[in-house]
Amino acid sequence: MKIIIAGAGSVGRYMAEQLTKFGHEIFLLDTDESAVNRAHAPEGKIHTIVGDACDIGVLERAGAANVDVVAAVTGDDEDNLVVSLLAKQEFGVPRVVARVNNPNNEWMFNDMWGVDVSVSTPHLLTALVEEAVAVGSLVKLLSLENGKAGLNEVTLAAGSPAIGKVISDLKLPRESSVVAIIRDGHVVVPAPDLPLHENDEVLVLATGDCEAEICQALIGSN
Repeated sequence: MKIIIAGAGSVGRYMAEQLTKFGHEIFLLDTDESAVNRAHAPEGKIHTIVGDACDIGVLERAGAANVDVVAAVTGDDEDNLVVSLLAKQEFGVPRVVARVNNPNNEWMFNDMWGVDVSVSTPHLLTALVEEAVAVGSLVKLLSLENGKAGLNEVTLAAGSPAIGKVISDLKLPRESSVVAIIRDGHVVVPAPDLPLHENDEVLVLATGDCEAEICQALIGSN
C-alpha cells in the first residue's frame, strides 16, 4: 500500500519506519528537513518530502491522488484537520487517519473534516488505565467510525452472569461480537464453546447503542 504520513515528529517517523517493515511504500511530509531526514529505513522505502502538508501542491507532489491512506499526525490539531479535509475532498483518499493532540478538539475530528478514524492519545491512555483497575464495569477502549462503533472491555467480577457460560450462550446483542479474551495475561481465541472464567478480560466490538445490553450479559446490570 501507498501511505502518506503528514508530520515527521517522533510519532510520524516511528509509524513510517514500522510500516515499511510490512512492505508499505511511505511518503513522509514535514516542513522540517532535519526531521524527515531522521527517519531510518532501507533505501527507497521512505520517500521524504520537505513541505507543508496543508498545501495542496505538496500533497500532489506526494501523489495523494493515488495513495491508499493518509495519516495526519502532526503536533497541531488544526493542521491535522486541514490535511484530512484536503486528502478526502480534493484527492478522494479512501482512508484518512488523524491524530488528536488536545482532547477538547476531538469532537471536530469527524467525517465533516474528512477523518475516517481519529486517535486521541490522552483518551486512549485514560481508557487503558481505567481498564487496568476497573473490574465489573464496561470500559470503552477505542472509538471507531466517528463513534458509530467501539471496542469495549469488561473484566468479569465474581457474580457476573457470564461466568461458567460458553461464548455462544451469552445473550449479547446482534450488533456486538466477542473478539478476544485475555486470561492470565494471554490472549485466548474466542471460540463459541469457550467457557468464561472470573477475571477474564472480555473484549467486545459493538456498533450502535447497545452498551446496556452488553452490560446486562457480562455484568448483570443495565
